[in-house]
Amino acid sequence: MKAIAYNIDPKEKEWLVLANYKKHDITIIANSLTLDTVNFAAGKEALIVFNRDLIDAPIIEGLKNLGVKYIASSTYGYDHIDLNAAKSAGLKIANIPFKDGEALANMHQVIANLDNWAAGNCVGKACLCQRDCAIKIKS
Repeated sequence: MKAIAYNIDPKEKEWLVLANYKKHDITIIANSLTLDTVNFAAGKEALIVFNRDLIDAPIIEGLKNLGVKYIASSTYGYDHIDLNAAKSAGLKIANIPFKDGEALANMHQVIANLDNWAAGNCVGKACLCQRDCAIKIKS
């Protein structure tokens, strides 16, 4: 899966690279996700968001227009993502479904979310899509 990770610091980058181990084609940039930087997501299927960047309706519309279908947050909390706008746009959303995980474990969950989406499966407890998933959850 082609993905882009915004607003990533050097340590998070290291953990993400270790967790991914060249499975997914991930572009990593330090910029925050804004209307001025959303165009970097062109040609990507998934967005990985760090540091609770605000993912509001205009950003979601921009992502949808660029072909992004999935948003994987590296956080447990998700109040920085407009879930209603994502649902309306047809984007699937996932988070880290456990609190206080180690940073590397969090990155493994982000990669597991990408793995499941790439295989056409639901992300299970990480799902924030606000709808019942008819796709079998991959164990």
